[in-house]
This record gives sequence, structure tokens and C-alpha cells, in this order.
Amino acid sequence: MTSTTILLILLSVLITGGLSFYHYFYKAKSKSKVTLLLAFLRFFSIFGILLLLINPKITKNTYETEKTPLPIVMDNSSSIVNLKANETALELYKKLTSNADLQEKFAIQSYQFDNEFELSEQFDFKGNQSNFEAVAKNLKSINKNKNYPTVLISDGNQTQGNDYVYSFDANNKVYPLILGDTTTFLDLKINQLNVNKYAFHKNKFPVEVFLNYSGTKSITADFSISQGNSVLNKQSVTFSPSKRSAVINVLLPANTIGLQVFKASITSKETEKNAYNNTKNFAVEVIDQKSEIAIVSSINHPDVGALKRSIETNLQRNVTLVKPKEIQSLQDYNVLILYQPTAEFKSVFELNKNVGLNTFIITGNNTDFNFLNQQQKSLTFKMSSQTEDYLAEFDSQFNLFALDNIGFENLPPLQNAYGTVVANENVNVLLSSRIRNIQTNMPLLAFAENQGKRTAFLLGENIWKWRLQSRIDNESFESFDVFIDKTIQFLASNNSKKSLIVNHESFYNSGDAIEITAQYFNKNYEFDEKARLTISVTNKQTKQNKNYDLLKGNNTYKVNLDGLPAGQYNFTVKELTSKNSYSGYFEILDFDIEQQFVNPDVAKLNQLATQTNGKTFMPNQSDLLIKNLLENEDYKAIQKEITKKIPLIDSILLLILIAAALASEWFIRKYNGML
Repeated sequence: MTSTTILLILLSVLITGGLSFYHYFYKAKSKSKVTLLLAFLRFFSIFGILLLLINPKITKNTYETEKTPLPIVMDNSSSIVNLKANETALELYKKLTSNADLQEKFAIQSYQFDNEFELSEQFDFKGNQSNFEAVAKNLKSINKNKNYPTVLISDGNQTQGNDYVYSFDANNKVYPLILGDTTTFLDLKINQLNVNKYAFHKNKFPVEVFLNYSGTKSITADFSISQGNSVLNKQSVTFSPSKRSAVINVLLPANTIGLQVFKASITSKETEKNAYNNTKNFAVEVIDQKSEIAIVSSINHPDVGALKRSIETNLQRNVTLVKPKEIQSLQDYNVLILYQPTAEFKSVFELNKNVGLNTFIITGNNTDFNFLNQQQKSLTFKMSSQTEDYLAEFDSQFNLFALDNIGFENLPPLQNAYGTVVANENVNVLLSSRIRNIQTNMPLLAFAENQGKRTAFLLGENIWKWRLQSRIDNESFESFDVFIDKTIQFLASNNSKKSLIVNHESFYNSGDAIEITAQYFNKNYEFDEKARLTISVTNKQTKQNKNYDLLKGNNTYKVNLDGLPAGQYNFTVKELTSKNSYSGYFEILDFDIEQQFVNPDVAKLNQLATQTNGKTFMPNQSDLLIKNLLENEDYKAIQKEITKKIPLIDSILLLILIAAALASEWFIRKYNGML
């Protein structure tokens, strides 16, 4: 207690003693034992009340012995069962946790992990992933700033997360207990398969396959990729004790639109212990991006031919040359290129008001700018009858789509009428113009978007010279053709705003996180946080239906569909208030990554033990592990002195005594007729 508190207590004693003396002894005619008792009760009750007001803190010291934590972490993935090591794992766990000497020295912590990490004393070995990184992160957090060993009962085969060798704290020893038969079996395995999720129709897409071999002799294996009953690619691969891996690169045709499922497999004449890892299914969604582009021109110009050749380098594009008066309907086209429009184009503009196609307007010496001002509001033209050469300046801040500078500043000038061009709202400039070395601050190539409709403007003719110059500079038309293709791609994209937007993959592997996210917008296209979204999922084969609610997150709603068996599924996301809905499809491929292993990963577990200065043990060496832990002098119990300062006002006993003293004083005075 502080000196101030002590002085206040002494002052309270004096005040309480004075009050008690004044009430019962000052001018008192008699001083009986009852008077002394009453004076004491008065003194105690008043002093107790003053003491509570002062509220001194009482210091209490206790001692506590803190044992070193000993996390015993069990691998609960299904690979333990596949390696026929589940019973051994349970025996090792029971032996370690029931050891009296370990219990006396350590505070034993029991955990399990598969794709998640959690406290557990019961194990079913049904996990579909092995996430060692989760073990490392959680142990660091739980036993922060402590020196402790970890016993890891596992086969060491990782299927999820970053490399666990460097995830564990290097200052805390890890003792792996290796599960599974370490005998080397002959085994062929598709270790990894890389493929893009999407491919364009009538193109070819690459597939990269990593093959592994374990064995003691040289063999020849057959690798193939098939779809249904059709073999798309087949080749022989040789392996030997010195050549244990191979990389196969294959180009497959994307001839059919939609989700396409393929199977990669490797076989040999040799008998294998585990044939499950010889095959791997994968899927690619083939997208039809075929676009019909109409170049509408009333004049003959080299630009028209250059644009057609450039656009059609992408096999998904088809260009039709047409005169304005020949167009009767726009239903067959996706994009209109209006080359130097004049009054002849009036019917085309009128037709497009109803169809709403995105347009690419190119101006030049023959353009009727007064007519163009009447047909669109994105750019305002005030042009003279004189012509001018305009050079290009690339704007690196342009962000409507990704595009590299192909050297626009060094390309020949485009010719257009001299005058002023004013860009209105919602116009993004990719290229601005300059006349020789003078910046005009006017657009040369610009993009506008109004009410979901996109328009591009190229203000100048002779773009054919750009394509030719690009060929001279780069020995190829490719850079220029990519620039034109991205422009057409931007115009061919459908960017209409929808109230309900749902994001999902077309296929998932069994065991992967199956997460579907959605966004719902109100009529002002603002994210609606009060939306009520549900999803109905139906298995196409079994017709079994399940319903879920989507939970609101940060500007999105999401649902996790983990646990669905392999198969094909239709689903519908619905907003219950507005009845807006979205229907989709996905497929879960039959693939159990935990069945890929025939041996424990001894090398990696040894590496982990070395990295943390620990040691690996086999199941028959569990006694050595226990002895090592018990004899290690780094792990000693720590006795801590715990000091607690308890405010007196928290003492219920003192309140009871004060109340008892006041009550006793009143009853005694009442009994003796002193009230």
C-alpha cells in the first residue's frame, strides 16, 4: 500500500474512534459492558465503511508450476488408412499420451490435422487433404514465445499448403514418427498435371504432365490422354533408377464447345501396389468466341483491307465488307466498323438504335463530321475543310483493358480534317494526338461507354501504314494485330449490367474447396446488403437436391459446398425478394489426392527434423523417442510467482460484517430501550 493509503486508514481510525467515543462515552452516565459492545460495533461499522471508500488494494502472492507444452499431432488424412498404418498410429498415440513420466514432465496437447487443424483425442482418418502448414502456423500461435518439442505422427505426404519443411519454427524441435511401409515399391505416378481452365473453340490448348517413377529397374511405360473411347495422344516413356521423372507436353484440339473431360493415364507391364495414381482426370471448358464483324464503307481504301487481314488473324473473328445501302439487318453481326461515315450511313445508325451493337468509328478526309455530331454525343467535332497529319501519343494510364505500347509514337501520322475535337463524359483516351512536336490535347484513339453500349473512335485514315511500319520494325505483323484484336475484343464483349452476378468454376476436383460467390445489386446498381440469396443444387445422375443459404461477406455472398460427391450438378441461385435467379452447371471430378501415395515421404520428414534440430523415429523406436524427450534438459518446468492485487471493495465478507455490526447495534439498543 502507498503512504497516502496508510495515512487515510490512520485518519479513518481516529475519526471512527472519535465518533464512537462521542456517542457512547462522552456525557455518558454509566459505562457498562453493553456500552463497550455498542461502541465497538459502531467503531467497526463506520471504520468498515470508510475502509471501503478508501478501497486499499491487498497484495496476494501465489506460486504456479508451468510445464513445457508437448503437442502430439496426429495426421488424420485418409492416406494413413491407404498405407495401412491407422492402427499403428492409434497405438503410438495411446502410448505417448498415457506415459506417466511424459505427463509429469510435459503439458501434453493433443491435436489432429487434415485440411484443418484442431484439438482432438479421437481420430477417424477420413480427411481428404494434408495441410502441414496449418499445423505449423497454429502451433506458433498457441505456444507463442515458448520453447517446446512437437511430436508429429504422420506419413509426411503433403497435399495442401506451402512446403512444411520451412513452415515450422526452426527454434522448436520437431520429432516425426513415420507411419507407413518405407520399402520401395515399383510405382508409376502422374505427379502433377497443368492445363488452362479455358480454351477457345477450334484452337489447340497445351497440357503439361509431370510423371514420377520409383523402382529398381529400367522400364518402358505408355502414356496416353483420352476422351471417352477416343485416344487423343499416346507415347512411350522410359524410366530407370537414374531417370525417375519425365515431363510430357501435349497440344490437344478444342473441337467441341462446352465442358470437356479428359483422362491422362500411364501404364506398364509391371505390377504396381497402387494403380490409383496412374490416372488423373482433368477438364477444360471450350469457349466459342466467334465474332462476326462488319466493315461498313462507301469508299475503297487500303485501310479496309488492312483491318480485315489484321482482325482475321484471330480465327475466332470473321470480317464481312459491306456498303451502307446494302445492309438490311444487323442481326448477324457482333461489331460494326463504320469507316468514314457520311449521310449514306443514316440507315445503319437507325438500325443500330434498336439492335445496340458496339461500334468502331474511323474518320478521315471523306467523313461528314456534321452528320457524325448528330448520330453520337461522345465526341463533338468542329472541323474545317483543311487536312492535317496527326502523330500518336500513348497514354500509359489507360485502364479499360491491358495493352502494351507497340511504339505508337514512332508510327506514321494519320490524316484527318483539321479542327477541334472535344471529348465528353465517359470517354477514355488511349492515344492522344500531336501535330509535329505540338500537343493538341485531343484524342486520336478513344473509347466511350454509355448505357452499356461501347464505341471506339479512331480519328484519322491511313492506319494501313501503321501495320506496314510495325512489320518493318518488328519483322512481324503480330504486335499491330494484337493491338487491333484487343480493340475488337473490348467491343465484342457484353458488358450489360445485371442485378445478380454469380462466380463459380465449371469443374472442381474432389477434395477441393467448392465455393460459389454472388453479388446482388439494387436498381441503382449498388451492392444490396439486405438481399436474401439461396442456392439449390441438384445431382444430374441421382436427382438428389440440396438447398443452402448464401452468407454475406465483404461485398459478396458466398456458400461452401464441400462434401458433395463426384458427379455433375445443376444449380440455381435465387434472390427471394426480387425473384431474380441465375442457373449454372459444374462438375466434380473423381480424384482422391490422398490415394496417390505408396510410401511415406521419409526424405521430407528427415529434412524437417534436421531443419528444427529434431530427429525422426520409426514406430518401433517410440521408446527411444520417449527417452529422448525425458532426458532432454532443455524442457524443464518453470515456477512462476503470480502477484494479485485485490481491491478491498471486492470483498463480500467485509460487506456482510458491516451489515451484521449495524444490525447487531440496532437490536442491542432496541433490547435495552436505548432507541
